Order: sequence, then structure tokens, then C-alpha cells
Amino acid sequence: MHSCLLVEGRVLIDCGADWLGRVEQLRPDAIVLTHAHPDHVGGLKYGAPCPVFATSDTWDRVKRYPISERNVVVPRQEFLIASCRFEAFTVEHSLIAPAVGYRIRKGAVSIFYVPDLVRIHDCHEALSGIAAYIGDGASISRPLVRRRGKTLIGHASVREQLDWCRAEKVERVVVTHCGSQIVAGQADSVEAKISALARDRGITINIARDGMEATIRHSGIHIRP
Repeated sequence: MHSCLLVEGRVLIDCGADWLGRVEQLRPDAIVLTHAHPDHVGGLKYGAPCPVFATSDTWDRVKRYPISERNVVVPRQEFLIASCRFEAFTVEHSLIAPAVGYRIRKGAVSIFYVPDLVRIHDCHEALSGIAAYIGDGASISRPLVRRRGKTLIGHASVREQLDWCRAEKVERVVVTHCGSQIVAGQADSVEAKISALARDRGITINIARDGMEATIRHSGIHIRP
């Protein structure tokens, strides 16, 4: 399935084409979008069962989708859904579909979710003090990056994202939006390689799977596969 995250069982982040006709099964109170690539918005092609939140760049690219309740997300301005506060941070990933990641806070606990990126703008503010980072699994060690002028396009490696987390003292990481290196590789070998990269940086890491559930507190993360 295309990657998505259900927060508190109520707020769905992204809704890719695989979810077309299925999103109603999740019964979200709201949907929040990171960017307008089909694997993140294609499930909303025929509309949404709830309010949708996205940046103006994303709305420009899905303006023909019959979504009735549209809310504009402004980067670095918090907004409240259910009991969680969301703050969008711009990231480099695509010129066609400019992307953001979300710092999500409930009470005193924050996480950062960003399934596609090369680089986070305002990285310190995005990652400082978070309990967990949930990031891009397109490549394990080698960035998948090309340059258009001064702009980087593509995906940072898991290795590079772990370096960001080490610099900000983030101790828990989950890899999502997994690419062929993870999905098509031998599971034991892939997990050993990623775990070694994380262990060298003093970080505990998990690879996301469909249906995985996580309870996140300051004291740690409990994962249910």
C-alpha cells in the first residue's frame, strides 16, 4: 500500500492512489497532505469523506479533485486537529509537487513525519526535542538525488537522515515509504544493515510495515507489528 500515517486513529496523513475507494474504511476525521504526487494524493481523486488540509502548492495541483472541505496549511504556523497540533516544515523533494513534513505534538510529546525529502528547511526547529522521527526509506545508504539549478530533487538516504537525528539527539527512528532496496531485498540482510547504521549512531530503528501501530511517549516507543 502507498504510505500513510493514521494519528490518534483520527487524522490520516496522505492518501495515495492505492487507497482510492478504501479511505472510508479508516473513517478519518481529517486528512493532511504532504505533497501532490499520486502516491500521496491519488486516493482522493473522487473526493474525500472529511476535511482535507494541504499547502497552497498542493491545492494548486489537485484543484480538479472534488474535495469540498479545503483548508490551507501555512508552513511554520501550527494548526489543531483533534487533540494534536501540526506544524508544516518545507522540505526539498520535488519541483512539480513541493513537499512538507509535519511536526506533530500532543501534550509534551512531539514526532516528525516526512515520507519524501532530500533536505529539511529549518532542520533544527523541526527535529529538536522530538520523541521519534518517521522518515524516507527510498534508499538505505546512497542518496537518490539530482539537481535543478540550486534545488535538490529526490530522496535522502536513511544513513543521511540518521545523521540528522544524531545531531539533534533523536534516539528513535522509523523508516517508512520504503523503496526497492528495502522491499525487494532479503529481509534479514536489510534489517541488519539498517540496524547497524542506526546502532553506530546510538539510535534505535524500526522499518514500517502495513498495519504497524506505535504508541509514542517520552519514555520510549512501543511497536505492534
